[in-house]
Amino acid sequence: MEKPVKIYQLKTLAFIAAAMVYGHSAQAGNLSLGAGAGIAAEPYRGYKTKVYPVPIINYENDNFYFRSLTAGYYLWNDQQNKLSITAYYLPQFFKPGDSDDDRMRLLDKRRSTLMAGLAYSHNAAWGSIRTVLSGDMLNNSNGMLGDVAYLYRFTPDNWTLVPGVGVTWTSKNQTEYYYGVSENESQRSGLDSYKPGNSLATYVELTANYKFNPNWNAFVTGRVIRLSNEVKDSPMVDKSYTGLMLTGVSYNF
Repeated sequence: MEKPVKIYQLKTLAFIAAAMVYGHSAQAGNLSLGAGAGIAAEPYRGYKTKVYPVPIINYENDNFYFRSLTAGYYLWNDQQNKLSITAYYLPQFFKPGDSDDDRMRLLDKRRSTLMAGLAYSHNAAWGSIRTVLSGDMLNNSNGMLGDVAYLYRFTPDNWTLVPGVGVTWTSKNQTEYYYGVSENESQRSGLDSYKPGNSLATYVELTANYKFNPNWNAFVTGRVIRLSNEVKDSPMVDKSYTGLMLTGVSYNF
């Protein structure tokens, strides 16, 4: 069926863009448009890694920002500190028909959702701290997410390199919604029932940007995520790590 395939592609692209946009945003007052290719390795059993085209749309001014699937309003914005009310689309989802595993095909869907909360970053000579705390606004999981990362920027010649390390906290409701297996699902599928708790996942990331001239840029950004024990122990999961990568070109107006 053509329509479900298109929906799957849109959600996968959205996940890539949402995960990578922090490392590739427009400067204040600028609009940045571009196109690229993204790769996302899903943790679910029987899911395959695929490559898709990804649109890039970023805009930021002193009061407001829009970064592909993330929007926010600044409560505090100077060179060192940025505090904002933020909302973003979290396209994490599970579609039974996308798995090659017959047991996984008998599970319930897990839907994507809208998250909202607070984002804060502090920039100094020793690097940057990036934090986000958000909750599910559509009552799909009734869960919460928290993320803290440390990043350091290098600017050799026309390059900008930003490596980082971080940790993501996922509340019990959020983890259970996306990786738990209910008693009814267990009876239908043959998978063990599973109720995880809060989880912590660590990751490393790197963004590299090359400026051809004041307008044109080429970029590549990637993240490797070490799944928490609560996620790895889920019967729905057959991986210990997942990864994301986005590469392309953009034009700054």
